[in-house]
Amino acid sequence: MEAAGALAHDHDHDDAGHHHGPPPANRSSRVDPQMLGMLLFIISEVMVFGAFFTAYFFIRVVQGAEWPAAGTELPVAIAGVNTAILLSSSLTLHWALVSIKNEDRNGFRAGILLTTLLGATFLFVQINEYVHVGFAPQDHAQGTIFYGLTGLHGAHVAIGLLLLLSVTIRAFRGHYSAKEHAGVEIPGIYWHFVDVMWIVVYATIYIL
Repeated sequence: MEAAGALAHDHDHDDAGHHHGPPPANRSSRVDPQMLGMLLFIISEVMVFGAFFTAYFFIRVVQGAEWPAAGTELPVAIAGVNTAILLSSSLTLHWALVSIKNEDRNGFRAGILLTTLLGATFLFVQINEYVHVGFAPQDHAQGTIFYGLTGLHGAHVAIGLLLLLSVTIRAFRGHYSAKEHAGVEIPGIYWHFVDVMWIVVYATIYIL
């Protein structure tokens, strides 16, 4: 009887132990690790851009330097067309994401392929701009800031294109679905960030 009582006591003690601590969190209340990682990465990149914009405003506002430098001219119209190209890529990316959520694979493939092609066109135009702009980074402080900011953004476009190319290849291999599309959504957030940053770069460098 004593042995049976001891076993019963141990069993009760074990059952009680299972209830110690907070209850497990619902899956819906957790932040997706991949999404969190991308958001943290974007925050860090905003800080990097902020450092370049600080140098830009120091030259223009504190030092009162002429912008662009005397004897130089920025291709505002061409950059404006390139801006429209990049903004269009955000629309096609949104189309691709909506399509895969609705199991429209043809729309998804067309949208993601167009996004990749538009991004590549933007990068090509920017490189062509460097060839014909008429000054180098070492020529003056304005040139350093111009190449620094647009080059930093161009590097982000290149990274985004690699992500989009991977998504495009997988899309044509039949990957992703209405339930499994995080691999499209997370790179999409990065691409939208690249688009927003370009609007800021274009407005400050070419327009103001």
